Amino acid sequence: MAKNIKESSDPKANVAEALSKTELFLNRNKKTIAYAVGCIIALAALFLIWKNLIVQPKQREAENQSYIAERYFRADSFNLALNGDGNALGFKQVIDKYGSKAGGAVYYYAGVCYLRLGEYDKAIEYLKKYNEKDSRTMAKAKACIGDALVNKGELKEAADWFEKAAALSDDVFSAGYLIKCGLCYEELQQPEKALAAYKKIKNQYVNSPEGADIDKYIARVEASLNK
Repeated sequence: MAKNIKESSDPKANVAEALSKTELFLNRNKKTIAYAVGCIIALAALFLIWKNLIVQPKQREAENQSYIAERYFRADSFNLALNGDGNALGFKQVIDKYGSKAGGAVYYYAGVCYLRLGEYDKAIEYLKKYNEKDSRTMAKAKACIGDALVNKGELKEAADWFEKAAALSDDVFSAGYLIKCGLCYEELQQPEKALAAYKKIKNQYVNSPEGADIDKYIARVEASLNK
């Protein structure tokens, strides 16, 4: 037979009983609780020490090492930007030494350097590692992957990357990516897809530099479809 459990009808009595149970639990387990809290505080302190004394100094050091490489990059000295000048490190050396602590931008810079130097597989490898929140630069990185694939003769894959770049950028730069996409499809003998890319420029980016001449691209593809 089930036992009858009598509860007090007085809310204050119930609260007092609950508090007593809590107090009893704390008294019985205070050493364990104190140990757990101490561990949490110690871990938090270790994390702050690791971040402030190891991670952040490494990040600042990597940024300082990248400074001269960025100057070479802006001067179109891509070999020096990538491999260094014997004194200052290049982007590849910065990545090898600091890894992700160097920041995502170094992967973009290294990838573009490899692209300009004609090492397309390396360009693709580094550009795919670039992952930042700036959608415009991310779009540029994807378009550079497309450029590398064009140079490798892989036009279908290149067109896919140009489309990704255009969708991510979604501004006047998208028109340039769509032009490249359309040209790839023309080379692949897929005029319908080329025409879709060109018409997207006309409909959405007519004020871009590419939009000013887009009618001739559309006319060329439409003429080939009407043959």
